[in-house]
Amino acid sequence: MEGREGQPEEDCNVRAGPTRVAAEEPTALVYLLLVEDDETLGDMVRRGLDASGYRVHWEQDGDAAYDRASSGAYDALILDLMLPGLDGMTLVRSLRAAGVRTPVLCLTARAAVDDKVAGLDAGADDYLTKPFVFDELLARLRALLRRPRDVVVSDPLTAGSLRLSPADRQVTVAGHRLDVPGREFDLLEYLIRNRGRTLPRDVVLDRIWGDAPSPRANVVDVTISRLRRRLAAAGWEGRIVAVPGLGYRLADVEQGPER
Repeated sequence: MEGREGQPEEDCNVRAGPTRVAAEEPTALVYLLLVEDDETLGDMVRRGLDASGYRVHWEQDGDAAYDRASSGAYDALILDLMLPGLDGMTLVRSLRAAGVRTPVLCLTARAAVDDKVAGLDAGADDYLTKPFVFDELLARLRALLRRPRDVVVSDPLTAGSLRLSPADRQVTVAGHRLDVPGREFDLLEYLIRNRGRTLPRDVVLDRIWGDAPSPRANVVDVTISRLRRRLAAAGWEGRIVAVPGLGYRLADVEQGPER
């Protein structure tokens, strides 16, 4: 059962806040990774974020969360620190060491000043202690998402002999023009921008087909297969690697394709 419209039901970790006009939903698709091992709280926060217009993937284990977060495919990470497997503090440090700059909001019962300082020094961007008011969680999340991030530029992207120009949506392989239709082009650009990172299949589906009504369940695999054949026929030396149980990764072509 939910509380007022757009708000999750109460939990011992969530305090009631003053009723106010609901904040506007995000105007573009925003992808969040929620990492919380408490079943009740995690489900409540997930449903509240869903109702607020966010796309949410929920993990309850630190190791699985790191596999997801290391893709760099999420716009923000909401992270509990006390987790089974990899603990939240180590997870943040590992992400920053790997060059992943996704904004991180720690959501934890550790309220001591020393814990807050340790979390922020580990690489977290903000820190909210339990119990919390859900409206404050949303406000802090909006503030994180307003911060400047790496600008996606339209300069040509390269992967070995492949050159992709986002501005005019053209692809060449070894200097020869290659026709790559709509979704395949978007998928190829997404893979190149995230080269070396495993992109979860469901995130790829949302990112590339988010505006499509009810895409087929296997549309990512089918499109990857077509794209592979098209690139191989053009003589491209790279590979799009399937990662079992997770998704796909563009091999680092500069170091040679994976075998």
